[in-house]
Amino acid sequence: MRVIALIAAYNERRFIGPCLEHLERQGVGAYLVDNGSTDNTVEIAEGWLDGNLIGIESFPRGDGGCYDWRGLLRRKEQLARELDADWFIHLDPDEIRLPPAGETTLASALARADQEGFTGVNFREFTFIPTRDDPDHDHDDFLRTLCTYYCFEPRYPHQLKAWKATDEVDLVGSGGHEARLQGMRMYPLSFPVKHYLFLSVPHAIEKYVERDYAEEEVEAGWHGWRAQMTAGDIQLPHRSELLRSRPDQELDPRDPRKTHWIEWANDGQALRP
Repeated sequence: MRVIALIAAYNERRFIGPCLEHLERQGVGAYLVDNGSTDNTVEIAEGWLDGNLIGIESFPRGDGGCYDWRGLLRRKEQLARELDADWFIHLDPDEIRLPPAGETTLASALARADQEGFTGVNFREFTFIPTRDDPDHDHDDFLRTLCTYYCFEPRYPHQLKAWKATDEVDLVGSGGHEARLQGMRMYPLSFPVKHYLFLSVPHAIEKYVERDYAEEEVEAGWHGWRAQMTAGDIQLPHRSELLRSRPDQELDPRDPRKTHWIEWANDGQALRP
């Protein structure tokens, strides 16, 4: 069974290599839509064209050079109609999507869901962020060193982002949170996903504070706290406030948070969800 991850990227030099490497180990192909990166994201990705990366395309920035998330989602919808695959995954470079316990790869887990007649898979998010005790993971070894996380599940399903190939899929309607298709049967078990929100305070400023968002998307509430964040909002939690991942243990889904770190760090008052 052929699985392709549809990836949109803008200045993701930190994440794109580890993302593609992980997907290759998971038996998953990838297609990259680059949204005008000014760093070496594309150059790094090109090293995978002889492997699991089947293509790279350039997608223009929005009006005024802004981040055009709606346009990127529409392009992913088109690619899901054009590319030859059995399943697709809507993926960001800072995400490491994993199979559930008992499955060897993501591809084999999706094949099992397909064999059982399901057409969509939700992912449970485990968000990884630095702490005041250990604030800097902006280096090539972040997958090993950044171990502090919280389970994030503001609603269910929250990350319905893998689906069986079909003529029509809607990503825009949910702002990218859910892949919607006619008659979807969602697999009853959520797969885990590690989301590396940022690797250091300077990285958070670069990734969120310095990014320009489309005005109509912000007005629609799509980007929430990301579009409102200032450098002064970035207050890292103490290590004791988070969970810690260990190689011999599964990630802990108990007591999931309904809001992201930035919101509870600011007492839920400064920023809306």
